[in-house]
Amino acid sequence: MLHDSDILMIDAIGPFFRHYKRKRINWSKIPFSEIETESGLRPECLASIPGDFRKFLQKARTFGYNSLTLDDVAHLVPCDLYPEALQSKISAYRELYRELFEIATEEGLRVFLTTDIMFYNDALKRRLGTNRKRVALWLRDALDGLLHDFPEIAGVIMRFGETDGLDVHGDFRSQLLLKRPSHARAFLEELLPVFEQRERLLVFRTWSVGAHQIGDLIWNERNFGRVFEGLDSPALVISMKYGESDFFRYLALNKLFFAGDHKKIIELQARREYEGFGAYPSFVGWDSEGYLRELSRAKNVVGASVWCQTGGWGKLRQLTFLRNSSKWVEMNVFVLARLWQGITCEEAIEAYREQHIPDVPGDVLTRFLDLSDQVIKELLYVREFAERHLYFRRLRLPPQLFVFWDRIIVDHTMKKILACLIREPEAAVVEGYGALEKLREMQRIAKEHGLPTKGLKFQLATFEIMAVAREYFFRPYDEEIAERLKGLKADYRKRFKRNYSVMLDFSPTPVRRFHLRWLFALFFRERSRYRLLDEVVTLRMVAWAYPVVKRLASRVSPDFAQNQAMGLETIFR
Repeated sequence: MLHDSDILMIDAIGPFFRHYKRKRINWSKIPFSEIETESGLRPECLASIPGDFRKFLQKARTFGYNSLTLDDVAHLVPCDLYPEALQSKISAYRELYRELFEIATEEGLRVFLTTDIMFYNDALKRRLGTNRKRVALWLRDALDGLLHDFPEIAGVIMRFGETDGLDVHGDFRSQLLLKRPSHARAFLEELLPVFEQRERLLVFRTWSVGAHQIGDLIWNERNFGRVFEGLDSPALVISMKYGESDFFRYLALNKLFFAGDHKKIIELQARREYEGFGAYPSFVGWDSEGYLRELSRAKNVVGASVWCQTGGWGKLRQLTFLRNSSKWVEMNVFVLARLWQGITCEEAIEAYREQHIPDVPGDVLTRFLDLSDQVIKELLYVREFAERHLYFRRLRLPPQLFVFWDRIIVDHTMKKILACLIREPEAAVVEGYGALEKLREMQRIAKEHGLPTKGLKFQLATFEIMAVAREYFFRPYDEEIAERLKGLKADYRKRFKRNYSVMLDFSPTPVRRFHLRWLFALFFRERSRYRLLDEVVTLRMVAWAYPVVKRLASRVSPDFAQNQAMGLETIFR
């Protein structure tokens, strides 16, 4: 098989979320526990998933995609160690996935299956523990059997540096196993022969949340070399996000695309988890065109992976191409495919217009999307901070601060943090209100020319809170601004059922600005290269003294940062 050229893949997990009932959704992986019974799968899920899956693939194929990703290996690998109920569930998943794989074959899309390194349950914990050699041998045999049983699987995508969120429940939970570059190297050397013999692809993702010595693999060329240098295999593909951090704006193209001759895939995101989850326009065409233009100088870039559903924690519930699908996400999905195929962003916009909204003049659509790009960059992000390159331990800091996923954090601690980081506060306030006017222009354009208007009122109400929050952050405290924010929040919650959580707290914090400046100077650096201070203090001593650091961090971070995703503790490992 080894189909390793011109891969254009899209995540296909949306059909598994149709019956999800919880208020806030973890979009990082299929919610397996939500579609199961004690020993099988819920009948309504079995009834809806195949039809939704085919509908999704038909749309993706017409947009130009030739491959798909699905979660995950753990739920398709039988093991005689497992309890009878789990074995029964795995049999049910194998039956369902066999049907899905047949649909994918009929629709002409290759299947890539994901896995974490490593997934565990009680039985695997007892048998394998965290002995990396033992785990690698067990997983090698499991993958060999899986690839034998399902010839439709073109490859397996391995995530090593992030695990299941703290809110994930079910039969399997993953944990970080590979802690050093040498661990990853040995693991790949053990597994690659299986993929070579089966003529499938092993896609290894460099994404990490910064834990352990290998936590900087996404940007550290030295560790990248330690893992991959000289590891020449026709089965190996390296998958990397476009920047040195998560799917944010203001990031330069990851320089590791130019390191080594290995085959590589660039990861892009159409449904922007940090920019509204598709609830409002967040066009990525021009930024992505720039990345792909630079990427044309790199060797062996064999594909792109576009995320249209996966990623983040949020209440907004659009299912791309299926239920309540976001036209803004669909537009990004279409444009990214055309950009990968080699046309310009303007040509891709025109192609979308001709096929989907032919009554809208081309110059009008281009103006609307240009404005949407500006509004995101000027109001959802604080430009001065976003343009800075800041690193904390092994992480490139996100260029967003007081807005994260679907939460807007407005409190006295954040006010003090921003005061330490922003040198031109009044410019940030002015730019925010200027972006709000651009958003109102977008509304006028959409209304006058028949563009989709869904989400624009929601965006305006959300972004107005952000603009007023800048007054609180960057000007002296004013009770009138606090009351305005309280009123905006109350009105917002009445108008929109699925909204951002607006976290207001104007009470003084015991953290002093002097202490924050000292902490920032100690922990943050403006170049990726580690300082001596990092080698001695922030990388080593902080990890040893984490119980003390945790108390300090808890004072300046919101509760959800400690209880959501992998938790705050992860980045101190």
